Amino acid sequence: MASTDSEILSEKPETPFHDLDHYLAIPRVSGLTLSPDGGRLVTTVATLNAKGTEFCTALWELDPEGQRQARRITRSAKGEAGAVFAANGDLYFTSARPDPDSPEADPVSALWLLPSDGGEARVVLSRAGGISGVLAAKETGGLFVSAAVLAGSTGEDNDEQRRKARKDNKVAAILHSGYPVRYWDADLGPAQPRLFAVEPGEEKEPGKPATVDATAPLKLRNLTPDVGNGLREADSVVSPDGKTIYSSFNKPLANADTRSVLVAIDVATGTRTVLLDVEGMSYFPGPVSPDNRTLVVRSESDTTPLAAPQVKLHLLDVSGDAAVSGDAGKAGLAPLARDWDRWPRPAAWLPDGSGLLVTADEDGSSPVFRIGVPGGTADASQATRVTADTAAYTDVVVSPDGRSAYALRSSYEFPAEAVRIDLASGGVVRLPAPAERPQYRGSLERVETTAADGSRVPAYLAMPEGASAGNPAPLLLWIHGGPLGSWNAWTWRWNPWLLVARGYAVLLPDPALSTGYGQDHIQRGWGEWGKAPYTDLMAITDAVVQRPDIDETRTAAMGGSFGGYMANWVAGHTGRFKAIVTHASLWALDQFGPTTDAAQYWLKEMTAEMALENSPHLHVENISTPMLVIHGDKDYRVPIGEGLRLWYELLSKSQLAADENGDTDHRFLYFPDENHWILHPQHAKVWYGVVEHFLAKNLLDKDIPVPAELGL
Repeated sequence: MASTDSEILSEKPETPFHDLDHYLAIPRVSGLTLSPDGGRLVTTVATLNAKGTEFCTALWELDPEGQRQARRITRSAKGEAGAVFAANGDLYFTSARPDPDSPEADPVSALWLLPSDGGEARVVLSRAGGISGVLAAKETGGLFVSAAVLAGSTGEDNDEQRRKARKDNKVAAILHSGYPVRYWDADLGPAQPRLFAVEPGEEKEPGKPATVDATAPLKLRNLTPDVGNGLREADSVVSPDGKTIYSSFNKPLANADTRSVLVAIDVATGTRTVLLDVEGMSYFPGPVSPDNRTLVVRSESDTTPLAAPQVKLHLLDVSGDAAVSGDAGKAGLAPLARDWDRWPRPAAWLPDGSGLLVTADEDGSSPVFRIGVPGGTADASQATRVTADTAAYTDVVVSPDGRSAYALRSSYEFPAEAVRIDLASGGVVRLPAPAERPQYRGSLERVETTAADGSRVPAYLAMPEGASAGNPAPLLLWIHGGPLGSWNAWTWRWNPWLLVARGYAVLLPDPALSTGYGQDHIQRGWGEWGKAPYTDLMAITDAVVQRPDIDETRTAAMGGSFGGYMANWVAGHTGRFKAIVTHASLWALDQFGPTTDAAQYWLKEMTAEMALENSPHLHVENISTPMLVIHGDKDYRVPIGEGLRLWYELLSKSQLAADENGDTDHRFLYFPDENHWILHPQHAKVWYGVVEHFLAKNLLDKDIPVPAELGL
């Protein structure tokens, strides 16, 4: 998979998946925004820099009609992101690129404007703490940003002074008084998120001559000065008329618990009204109807040791006095697609308000669905599938005439790409893209089996070219994370085609706990991770190894996060695999629960007795399979203590413990500066290189060198 410099110069790899440098160079598309007139689509494209050390993002414009080639509209070393169209067609985005008008200023993520009629992008707003996101009202010139403020700051000037003092004195300490204190890979505090209205400011020197493009500076009005950590990781939307922002809001509870309530923020006054606050339920805003009267709401019930969460959609009347007085929630929610046994994600209203487009995991895909809202009520609404292919759709936006939608589409056959969807026929057309689809060698097919309890266990199987009864392929069982998720969309971190290019078959199952198969499929594994999820994985593996083109004697299991947990569980319960790769994995559940970044969630999911019953560390003495442990030190979701304890106990207690010379068949790949995911390009290259080395040694009896950058 790796190549020397001379080989790169002289040989073109068969596909990008046959060479990691070429794989990392594949452009990566994310995000999609549509101009109010429907004439411009903008997406973000990440490409590898010249040194191959980091990805840089840029904005690209796409032709909604599919006639013109995509064109790049921004370019800088720092990159651009978060593109949002304003009502007048101007494009706003965030970037830490240097401001040509203030070249001496420290780079921060500032608000930039690219005018609708063309010209250079320019900074319109910069602040010491940066800007993290942008919201724009569809009908008016209302513009809003999210940004972090030091908790004790009294205003923007004071915030800048406090930040400068911390920086100049090299102070990084954070004093906490609540929970949580970390999130994924971020240390929370001392800054807290706020929502601001962007408004015209005053000219510093009125009447001073300037060019015709000169405009008055913008200023920020803090709409949420007193929210504390209420907006941390919140979902926020703005009404089309720009008068109201709806947001989830973290409500602290006793015993370090929280839940999300739904609030409305009046833009004119900053008044915050709680719309929905129900014990045992969290609420998140979806889009607001075109007439500003109805809000889509997504609810998620609290987990318990016996019950998985349930995710539902609702309509909430936010018109007139109801939204102002806080009576909206008291009137109750109108259920949307009440009997639909899926977990929907609201995307966009149809322009005439007659329905809503949503996405939801569905049997190995994530299609676009339409939910009708007849007469403005949702009691009789049903979800109707719009897109028929086995692909996953995200970032759905609707054309002003309601005839078309645009979205990003991906599957295990291609990475994310922009498409146009005919909402009448469901037909999908790929738009001219910033880059062509990467080609791979092999095939993808859908397979399934039946579990002992009669449940269906589906999977994808990626097969290498040339696999046959005379040349059966070694098999890799890949176990997805979550566990509430599905193998249904392209992923750059766990990409099967890299291993398929080396001759492996890769099995991607959706066992119990996976989404897209109904609530019962989730509930089958709830609180019993070591039972149905494990037996489902073994059942689908049993079925696939019966194929003549699969080599039953050369198999391995791999997984990350929950998939890593399951890889650990597999290692302690069967010796059928020749190797196990476990990334960012849960090992000792009694230790993991109180130390993860979201302990309040975990400790509601399993009792202490359930955690021990399902904990892999209690079966370490049964492990006879070589294991490759991988962990990043900055992983706060599955803290490094899990990886450290797993590594020590493998070397001290497993059947392949270190011998008198300290030698073992186990390996530990440690990343001091990575988190739950391996994000740096060269580290991803090392990750895949070490995995290939480990698999080749244990499945193929081949000695493939580890990456030279490891210095071994």
